[in-house]
Amino acid sequence: MAFLIGGANSAAADTAFSVDNSCRWNRADTPYMHQTFSGAGNRDKWTFSCWVKKCSNGVEQRLLTTSDNSTYDDNIRFESDDKFMIICNNTEVLKTNRMFRDNSAFYHICVIWDSGNGTSGDRVQLWVNGTRETSFGTEAYPDQNTDSHINNATPHYIGVTNATANSHHLHGYLAEVVFQNDSAASPVDKFGEFDEDSPTIFKPIDVSGLTLGTNGTYLDFEDSSNLGNDIGGGTDWTEVNFAATDQSSDSPTNSFATWNSLADYYYAGSYAEGNCQTTTGSSEYGYLPATIGVSSGLWYCEIEWDAKSGGSGAGQIGITSTQSTASNIQLGQNAYDYGWYGPDGKVYNNNDGDTITGQNTFTEGDIIGIYLDLNANKLYFAKNGTLENSGTGISITDPASTPLGAYFFAICYPSSSYTGTYKANFGGCPAFAISSGNTDANGYGNFEYDPSSGTFDSASKNFLALCTKNLGSDGG
Repeated sequence: MAFLIGGANSAAADTAFSVDNSCRWNRADTPYMHQTFSGAGNRDKWTFSCWVKKCSNGVEQRLLTTSDNSTYDDNIRFESDDKFMIICNNTEVLKTNRMFRDNSAFYHICVIWDSGNGTSGDRVQLWVNGTRETSFGTEAYPDQNTDSHINNATPHYIGVTNATANSHHLHGYLAEVVFQNDSAASPVDKFGEFDEDSPTIFKPIDVSGLTLGTNGTYLDFEDSSNLGNDIGGGTDWTEVNFAATDQSSDSPTNSFATWNSLADYYYAGSYAEGNCQTTTGSSEYGYLPATIGVSSGLWYCEIEWDAKSGGSGAGQIGITSTQSTASNIQLGQNAYDYGWYGPDGKVYNNNDGDTITGQNTFTEGDIIGIYLDLNANKLYFAKNGTLENSGTGISITDPASTPLGAYFFAICYPSSSYTGTYKANFGGCPAFAISSGNTDANGYGNFEYDPSSGTFDSASKNFLALCTKNLGSDGG
């Protein structure tokens, strides 16, 4: 069994339609896409739909904007208080009461502008995960037939304020971006549907048959050489500060693990590359888990340790089944944590009382593979593709007997003098360059080393990427 820490569409659901790709927006790169609509569409009636996986909280993040910084500013965004806001003509139209802080799964966001509607409260609608939002701190519906600047013959931007301000960048993943002119229909059965077996889960459907109209857009991000490709037949969006490596297989139908910034109690890190890269931010020893925990099955990830400053530093990589609740607690001090410490090669556990030897040391630039076998309750490590201890596993406590009932891949920076960076590859969108490319036995992930390569306690085993499509699979 595996589970996500989060509250969006966080459970796995079978789906006949698969979204293969998303696009990663790494805020540090200041990325955005833009185009100037050649003519005005219906400014009284349009729909914007996207799937978004947030990677930052507490900062303003734009989804769609048309703005000249002075006379008009129409935008759809996450506010700095993590509430969702729609602005037209420099005026707040809707702002939710609830916050959007889940960094582990995709939200479906749908905004409908229908200012010609005779019912005031239906002129602007916000739908999240197939359900219409009704609780707002701000509700200021426009007068009937008010034109929006969105869908005018003006520059439009995805993921930024505008080219001049170049601010409020999105940090996260976008998938299935659709802008539809002259439509105000419910998103249910148009952009998604509720799962038959899990009726609270809203999942994508094929939107390729929609009539998009003037200025209509459909971005599926399936061409890594042209991420702004509009497969809906409209003008391609111009990309700024994207690379082919920003194409991700982390999607609304297969969400991969990332570092869990919401569990950053003492680690005090900063985050980049779709939350697959993190840098320590203080002298505290707190450790950081991934977003998905597992209680059975065989699981794999890769982590590259890179020192940022202060000399060689001291990386520590492993697993945890506890919550970091105090400073100066490193990975391996608790009874249900296991941390491989780079400088001395030891795996620490149970307040250092059960130190495990026989590992090599590792340093900056090394790629560490973690193999977690929860069918046999064994933990294995590899350094640059070579198994440690000749493939002899470390016995770990059964997850059912641990405080969280599951294990999480984890990192720690046990030093008061240095800061360091960890670049993870959970399979969806690696934070470091992949030179080879390997999938797991189910065909998921993009790894530097083969998760099924090696002899583990005298047997071969198929370890899997930590993603929702693998939930329910045990490896083999």
